[in-house]
Amino acid sequence: MRALRLVSLYTGAGGLDYGFDAAGFRVAVGVDQDEDCKRTIEQNRPWPILDKDIRQLTSAAILATGSLRADDVDILIGGPPCQPFSKAGYWATGDTRRMDDPRSKTLYEYMRCVDDMLPEVFLLENVPGIYYSGKEEGFSLLQYLTHEINAKHGTQYRLSWKVLNAADYGVPQSRMRFFLVGHRDGRMFRFPQPTHGAAETPNRGHDRLPLVTAWDAIGRLGGKHPDEDLHVRGKWGDLLPSIPEGQNYLWHTNRKGGLPLFGWRTRYWSFLLKLAKNRPSWTIQAQPGPAIGPFHWENRMLSVEELAALQTFPSGLVFRGSRNSIQRQIGSAVPSLLAEVLARAIAEQYFSIDLPAAYTLSIPPERPIPPPEPIRPVATKYLPMVGTHPDHPGERRDGRVSGLRVLFSE
Repeated sequence: MRALRLVSLYTGAGGLDYGFDAAGFRVAVGVDQDEDCKRTIEQNRPWPILDKDIRQLTSAAILATGSLRADDVDILIGGPPCQPFSKAGYWATGDTRRMDDPRSKTLYEYMRCVDDMLPEVFLLENVPGIYYSGKEEGFSLLQYLTHEINAKHGTQYRLSWKVLNAADYGVPQSRMRFFLVGHRDGRMFRFPQPTHGAAETPNRGHDRLPLVTAWDAIGRLGGKHPDEDLHVRGKWGDLLPSIPEGQNYLWHTNRKGGLPLFGWRTRYWSFLLKLAKNRPSWTIQAQPGPAIGPFHWENRMLSVEELAALQTFPSGLVFRGSRNSIQRQIGSAVPSLLAEVLARAIAEQYFSIDLPAAYTLSIPPERPIPPPEPIRPVATKYLPMVGTHPDHPGERRDGRVSGLRVLFSE
């Protein structure tokens, strides 16, 4: 059986690519203009990587680097930069520039490569914000460009899409992402059914496996990381020990068990957010501020090895660049296990390939899970903050925060 040939755009540190590699695909060539990403990939795999802005690369040059012709490409994958559609942009400004943001032009470049290469399958990843109700210009653009490609070439690409939570597929991290799959002959993609879930969660089947926890992923790694300074700096670092596992700054509001130091929902959710051993991690951030988590239950930053494990990268990878660069590489990636889940489904549905039942990148349980770490008293320097703090002005009468509706569709 020949290896299925893959072209990767916006490769980053290879989150998608490692998952497809684990499912038997051959990464023929990748593209990412970040030099540190290129160095990281080259440190770990023999995949040719072009470190140039995709706008400056012809599709012919990409194919030549991978020793491919246009009709050789079995699958094209990639996650165009998602900042124009990020939820964080709404929180900070009330809206984002979206299609007026120059970074959204990456959607055009991705579809330009589909137009030139005509892969049998393409997969595009992005944040759920690309499909927010009433603000789905990016998604509409993808539909329009697909229609144009079909009219030009006589292809029959049809789009299947869904928002997936990585934790539902055995990833030790709750991370929502939008995936879109197109097949050249019009065959719709059936997204895999979730395999994991908490039994007490409504609308989840009792036949699912338990959610994979942060302890399963990083408990075995221990707490010694002599080559990294993981101390939490900044104004709020000394407040972290007073927050229980699984909580964030909301612990110190008038609705929780701590001191009233903040107003309810007046900060980012990930502000002073701490992992709980018995739950999946929250989303790993690409560019966190000094007080933005998730933080380790030992009241420190997560090590590079821990960050990579929570993203289910293959063990033993070496990441190149500064700490900030490595955080960005890991935080921007698709969890590799989720990529493997999708890759296996694509291999089975479109290429009639039967794969072993066991997933290469799955996380085995690590038991028993220790009890939560004890919390400490609030440091004296924060005590003058105790008082009455107003709630976020967007608070509704039912106690929920007003927000945008997301469409979950196939």
